Amino acid sequence: MQIDEQHVAEPGLVVLDITAADEGTLCAVMEALQQRWATSGMTSVRRLPGEPGVRARVYADVRRSGPTE
Repeated sequence: MQIDEQHVAEPGLVVLDITAADEGTLCAVMEALQQRWATSGMTSVRRLPGEPGVRARVYADVRRSGPTE
């Protein structure tokens, strides 16, 4: 997947590609990131044929914190 220029157009915007052994671990990481920063939230999980693990891409704005409780 291409990273669109708008996703990193200014300081503080990041694109994180995450690879984990299983979906549970991947979801736990996305949830933790979501609590810390403003993110794109839970994204779809991908499996690449012939490659181990599962993957997801998360877009985040590290200048803004996640939801407050």
